[in-house]
Amino acid sequence: MTRGGTDKDRSNGPERKCIATQDTFPMSKMIRFVVGPDEQIVPDILGKLPGRGIWVSADKAALEKAASKNLFARSAKMPVKVPEDLVAEVEKQVTRRLVELISLARKSGGAVAGYEKVKSWLMNEEAQVLIQASDGSERGKSKLSTPHYGSFIGWLTADELGLAFGRQTVIHGALSAGGLTSRVVEEAQRLKAIREISDGRGRPKGKDS
Repeated sequence: MTRGGTDKDRSNGPERKCIATQDTFPMSKMIRFVVGPDEQIVPDILGKLPGRGIWVSADKAALEKAASKNLFARSAKMPVKVPEDLVAEVEKQVTRRLVELISLARKSGGAVAGYEKVKSWLMNEEAQVLIQASDGSERGKSKLSTPHYGSFIGWLTADELGLAFGRQTVIHGALSAGGLTSRVVEEAQRLKAIREISDGRGRPKGKDS
C-alpha cells in the first residue's frame, strides 16, 4: 500500500521509489534520470541511458521538489548539477515522445485526424482513443464523445497534434485498438501529470484514460 493507504497497482510492471515523495509507482508513471559525464542530471525519457537510474514521479510538483531540494545529489550520493529548466525540459521531451508515438501509429494505419474521419471511426466503433487539441473550439470538440470504455487525450495543442499527423494543425484525432495505442495512452498520462491537467477539465463526455 502507498503512504495514503491505497492499494498499489502492480499490473503495470516493475515499480520504483520516487525521491521526492518516497512513494513507489510503476515505472511507466515515472521519469528516470541519470548523472551524465559532466555530473549533470539528465532526463532519460526512454529509460535507456547507461548509469544508475534516479526516479521521480511524472508529476510537476514532484519534479520541482526534486530539482529545488537537492534531492538528486542526495540520491546519487555525490554533487550534481541540476539545470534550471529541468522540469520544462522533461515536459518538452515527454511531449516529443508522445507526438512521435502518435505519428508512428498514424503511419501504421492506427490513427486518423480530421472531424469527419474521427466521427466515422467513432460511429463504427473503430476508435479506442479520442484525441482533441487543448486549444480547439470547445463547441466543436463537444460534438464528439470519448469511446465507451475508451480513453481521451486532450492536453496536446493543435500545433503539437499537427506535428503528429503531418499537418499544420489538428483539432480532432483518434486511435484504434491495438498497435501503439496503449503506449500512446501511457505516455499521454505522464504528460498530463506534468502539465497538471486536472480530471474533468475540458473533457468530452465518456470515460477518461
